[in-house]
Amino acid sequence: MRTSLEALLATGRVLLADGATGTNYFQMGLEAGEPPELWNIDRPERVQALHQAFVDAGSDVILTNTFGGNRHRLKLHHNEARVLELNRRAAELARAVADAAPRPVVVAGSVGPTGELFAPLGALTDDDAVEVFTEQITGLAEGGADVAWIETMSAPEELRAAARAAIAVGIPYAATGSFDTAGRTMMGLHPAAFASVFDGLDRPPLAIGANCGVGASDILVTLLEMAGANGARRFISKGNCGIPQFHGAEIVYTGTPDLMAEYARLAVDGGAAIVGGCCGTSPEHLRAMRVALDTHAPTAAPTPEQIVERIGPLANSAPETAESQGARSRERRRAR
Repeated sequence: MRTSLEALLATGRVLLADGATGTNYFQMGLEAGEPPELWNIDRPERVQALHQAFVDAGSDVILTNTFGGNRHRLKLHHNEARVLELNRRAAELARAVADAAPRPVVVAGSVGPTGELFAPLGALTDDDAVEVFTEQITGLAEGGADVAWIETMSAPEELRAAARAAIAVGIPYAATGSFDTAGRTMMGLHPAAFASVFDGLDRPPLAIGANCGVGASDILVTLLEMAGANGARRFISKGNCGIPQFHGAEIVYTGTPDLMAEYARLAVDGGAAIVGGCCGTSPEHLRAMRVALDTHAPTAAPTPEQIVERIGPLANSAPETAESQGARSRERRRAR
């Protein structure tokens, strides 16, 4: 039952996005250093199994297994010539699961950062970035993605380049940043300024917001700041499942299903139109979030103090421990 993100948003119902890709794949056998995108060809049954688990848990939006599916990321594994193939196949796998669902499910083509720095800090130019993202998004569109889902971005230039690429391909887009550095992205973008990145483009994003970052409390404060400055927009909150910690050699997220359900309720009160989970979020967490969304009556937006009281302290309110900072940095490199 194919639909569009715009159509689902128009219903006024808060949508549930999916959970983590990388951290769930590790539970399914992905090895450290192995690019998840190759599973679209080598382990398609595992890719579809995770999509299906998310749909069964109640997700309205599932993201393709293409976070690192651009040529710059794939060249690290000598697969830069396979951009179209890997992205097309990823979208086809998600499309098949969505089309078989008993309700409308949107296929969102995941578009992550290139990992390159823009000039003058690095060699990446605006034209190069648009070309790289156009190649990736073309493959996603050919495979049946309904929307380009630009995520975990830090640089305004990269966000805008990806948006321009989606517009050039002719596919709608949504965009989220990762606000993990004292409440800003690594490249200094503040939540209140996020919407202005897309000013002047031929087509605005369907929704904007935040994903990944640090803990669930922090992303909710980011949501409040973004919604407070850009109240007429639709917002996304796709937070990590608590804070990553090392348990021996294993990275474990602290968030329980109950915590993520409370996070979902607070996200709705904070103005989110789409709520999901990022690193560490399993189908079990999503099932609790689905129940929370279906049974919650929205109330006034919470204050930061109320967020802390209900789901825990802000990681950005004080320096992170070496353990949590190291775990988070390692997880972001490995898992998405």
